[in-house]
Amino acid sequence: MAQEKADLNAVYKIKQEGLDNSKVMEIARHLTDVSGPRLTNSPGLKRAQEWAVEEMKGWGLQNSGLEKWGDFGRGWEVQKNYVAMTAPYYLAFIASPKAWTPGTNGLISGEVMMLDASTEGDLEKYKGQLKGKIVLFDTDADTSPSFEADASRLTAEDLAERAKQPIGGGPGRFTPERLTQIRAQRAFNNAVSAFLKSEEAALIITGNRGNDGTFFTSNGASYAADAEPVLPQFEMAPEHANLMARLIKGGISVNIEAEIKTRFIGELSGYNVIAEIPGTDKTLKEEVVMLGAHLDSWHAATGATDNASGSAVMMEVMRILKATGLQPRRTIRIALWSGEEQGLHGSRNYVTNHFADRNDMKLKPEHSKFSGYFNIDNGTGRIRGIYLQENDAVRPVFEKWFEPFMDMIENTTVTIRNTGGTDHLAFDGVGLPGFQFIQDPIEYGTRTHHTNMDTYERLVEEDLKQMAVIVASFVYHTAMRDEKLPRKPLPEPRSSSF
Repeated sequence: MAQEKADLNAVYKIKQEGLDNSKVMEIARHLTDVSGPRLTNSPGLKRAQEWAVEEMKGWGLQNSGLEKWGDFGRGWEVQKNYVAMTAPYYLAFIASPKAWTPGTNGLISGEVMMLDASTEGDLEKYKGQLKGKIVLFDTDADTSPSFEADASRLTAEDLAERAKQPIGGGPGRFTPERLTQIRAQRAFNNAVSAFLKSEEAALIITGNRGNDGTFFTSNGASYAADAEPVLPQFEMAPEHANLMARLIKGGISVNIEAEIKTRFIGELSGYNVIAEIPGTDKTLKEEVVMLGAHLDSWHAATGATDNASGSAVMMEVMRILKATGLQPRRTIRIALWSGEEQGLHGSRNYVTNHFADRNDMKLKPEHSKFSGYFNIDNGTGRIRGIYLQENDAVRPVFEKWFEPFMDMIENTTVTIRNTGGTDHLAFDGVGLPGFQFIQDPIEYGTRTHHTNMDTYERLVEEDLKQMAVIVASFVYHTAMRDEKLPRKPLPEPRSSSF
């Protein structure tokens, strides 16, 4: 590693192709505007997958196709969505059905009743009162004006703090106490859902997260093939939910009309998009370098920053490497995952199928032939560094590979820290080098992540170009090294699913 260096001739070719002839926005347009929402196993995801397969075949990539990773569950899509207040006056509302919930069987209308309950005992006071009612959960969403910008970039201070290794770790995100709270909340939510269904309510409305017409979407039911039936449900912009709550609390009756039409899809199998640039070295071509991003999204918008941005960047990386004519020694393989939003299903099952099951850590032959995996899944913001996942042995390697891009990255940060929540964890979990890049947040946490505003307009073209050339260089250099990337010690088998 002391002799690690960057191939500046290859970097030059990558920059020329990726910055002057970029197709990343064209790719992103197909994955968003043309394909539409890409909830796992939905028609929109299928459109995006099939287009990606054919596009990469056209670039000359090998083995481009869909690989089944296992059973996921039902697909689902929205076919009609309308809701408006009709009394005390007419006002159209911003809302979307929650994923995997049914339709209303035509236009419904009626009075809104607000549900104020924090325990199962609180539900008793509503017994016999909810039949045919439209139920609004009491909301306390803060929609007051904000004096901070939605979009931001990481400052030098932010990056310096991120570069530090935490000492002692502190409490984890999921402490035993927090897990107890989560389980209790889940049990209460299930009890409320069952109660409202038994009372034959007509529709449920929630509006607790978001502002300025933006709301965060979610699922209102399980995608499992044998999931219990639930009532139709809307996720609504908090301003409109708050309006109804204030009127009702003020003694003014509220009526709405609504129509939801949704469709369930019976295909239960989950698929990833796979394509390759074969290696050219007689000895190393059986070894693999991977890059990937999740292609699935939520359904209230077209999933631009989460994660058409990452998918478009990774497809552009493959296009760049093919167009430059560079000859990687190892095989380079892209994967566009599905099922990430529901628990990293596509990547976890791929890793189990190819490399090892985290639960028993019995290594498969491909495990020894794997060099590294690189992931993008933190929005449209440009790369500012990389998380080492506590693998300090790769630090000098990555620091050297970042050097040709110092004019494109301010305050490059290579941090020992872990980062969670996305598909590199599947590889890291079985002792394979898997990495996620540090990215500028832009509007990710404030405006786009899992919201109804995650559209093509939220993409920053120059940032996507920067990401593509840096990732292309990292992938290429990984494929050209004499040795595979250094690994951490293998983890112990884990008894529960990871």
